[in-house]
Amino acid sequence: MFNFVENKRNIMTDAELNALRFPIGKFVKPDNISAEERSTMIQILEEFPERLRKLTESLSDDQLNTQYRPEGWTLRQVVHHCADSHMNCIIRVKLLLTEDKPVIKPYPEQLFAELHDSRNFPIQPSLQLIAGVHEKLTALLRSCTASDFNRAYIHPQYNQEYTLDQVIALYSWHCNHHYAHIEQLLLRKSWLKK
Repeated sequence: MFNFVENKRNIMTDAELNALRFPIGKFVKPDNISAEERSTMIQILEEFPERLRKLTESLSDDQLNTQYRPEGWTLRQVVHHCADSHMNCIIRVKLLLTEDKPVIKPYPEQLFAELHDSRNFPIQPSLQLIAGVHEKLTALLRSCTASDFNRAYIHPQYNQEYTLDQVIALYSWHCNHHYAHIEQLLLRKSWLKK
């Protein structure tokens, strides 16, 4: 039987697939972040929920169930993943601010994305979660002192420390990364006019 996804995968080059997978490039963990860069990243976090809502609010179920790339998640899974990931983010930030170099708990994001709520559930509850989490997160980040941004947690999966500044960089990248997944698919399908 003809497998469209596999066939599509075979006709795309690795570079083309990589461009779909990382439309804004891979995350690069910064060594130093200026106060101005930090402010810009916090603004990205603050604006993400509304940007995401506007981008996805008029999508049909069929559109939401479209993969953003061959062998990739559907748009629905991407939105639910953002809620799952960013809920973990705020917990990690609170641990970082209240404990001395806590070891955070990783979670199996690929398996989370396969659960019923991620594959089949409407996106509105996740959009509401993202809005609430980001409102709390940005308020928390704006209350931090200069020394707070040097506090760190340990990510056992990568055996690395992440300072609060690096966490902000990661999650602001994460917002733009998944926004681009959705936006680029909508543009390719002519479901969005720029």
